[in-house]
Amino acid sequence: MGTVKELKQKVLEANLSLVSNHLVISTWGNVSGYDPELGLVAIKASGVPYADMREEHMVVLDLTGKVRDSKYRPSTDTITHLIIYRHFADAGIRGVVHTHSQFAAMWAQMGVPLPCMGTTHADYFNGDIPCTRELSIEEIENGYEENTGNSIIQALEGVDPKRMPGVLAVHHAPFTWGESPEKAVMNSVVLEYIAKMAYCQMVMSDGKCKKLPEAILRKHQNRKFGKHAYYGQSNK
Repeated sequence: MGTVKELKQKVLEANLSLVSNHLVISTWGNVSGYDPELGLVAIKASGVPYADMREEHMVVLDLTGKVRDSKYRPSTDTITHLIIYRHFADAGIRGVVHTHSQFAAMWAQMGVPLPCMGTTHADYFNGDIPCTRELSIEEIENGYEENTGNSIIQALEGVDPKRMPGVLAVHHAPFTWGESPEKAVMNSVVLEYIAKMAYCQMVMSDGKCKKLPEAILRKHQNRKFGKHAYYGQSNK
């Protein structure tokens, strides 16, 4: 079993990697990590500049949102992260990332799914990346972060979260997840990369670019995630 200190250190490193991967500016964005054996989540404290961030700024909570060991307030997006863990932990999700990376946020602000137009996208995301529904005024005024989380789960209903490790929160920005905080960050890096590619393709083609054929999408997904996957090295 890991320790709380190890969880906090892992989450700290993942948060700092948002800066090195050019996914955040100012205090935007957050990474969390979940250890199911401890039953705890660590997430960065709200509003702490990345240049000043230390292990002590990683706030530890349980899945109900009860803070266990910190004098700091957790990120304002904490409840959204917790909802994702509550629904996807059984699928092996152990890290969640929220950024306002420029191109992915542009698609979220348009309120449309990010179309799958090539194999770069298909290697990580199983088709169009969904955009959440509009929140009602009541949902915005009462429990905004919780309802954002609920809308994310609704957008992924019936979908394998490992094959679709991200979503666009409408008018807002992307959330991604993975089997560790580090992998969740990489999925954010990929999401930003393909969001920029899709934007450029739309401009280059005057909005007439074709989507990736289904057969190629299936091939790229299944060779990495399918029953007979052959991407990478075997454990033998």
